[in-house]
Amino acid sequence: MSLDDIVPTGTRVDVRVVDVVVLSRAPEGSPDCWRVLAMRRAAGTRCTGAWEIVHGRIEPDEGPSQAARREVQEETGLTPERLYSITVNPFYLHRFDSVQLAVVFAAIVDGGVPILTGVEHDAWEWLTPAEAMDRLAWPREHQALQYTLHLLRHGDAGPVEDVLLVP
Repeated sequence: MSLDDIVPTGTRVDVRVVDVVVLSRAPEGSPDCWRVLAMRRAAGTRCTGAWEIVHGRIEPDEGPSQAARREVQEETGLTPERLYSITVNPFYLHRFDSVQLAVVFAAIVDGGVPILTGVEHDAWEWLTPAEAMDRLAWPREHQALQYTLHLLRHGDAGPVEDVLLVP
């Protein structure tokens, strides 16, 4: 399937967004390998009260992986220990009449470090994968989480680590 099969002719397509599934190791003895960071949109921001993963715009002077690291730092205060390339998810923005392509990453962080939210978010929680699937507002975030959990189900990307791990 090509982009032409997905996007109508004449539609503007922009690659300006990163989505980052932020993960920390689950506690010892947990049936899940990971905890997923969910953040709640603050009052006065778009989508007030919605729970989401880290995401943001790619600045003109940076690539997608740089944007992913920066967004994790800005929105949480955390520094990724490892960063994985996961997929690309399309979505439509009616304000710009364009299809956006969100480059999806997974960031592995130390879950014991306090989260420092900015003005965009007023709460955060480390959730089990099932809780995160229930809480996250956007279908593209559900898909990103499913792909991430599949690819990193053993704690790393296994035989595809050399392709997905971003240096």
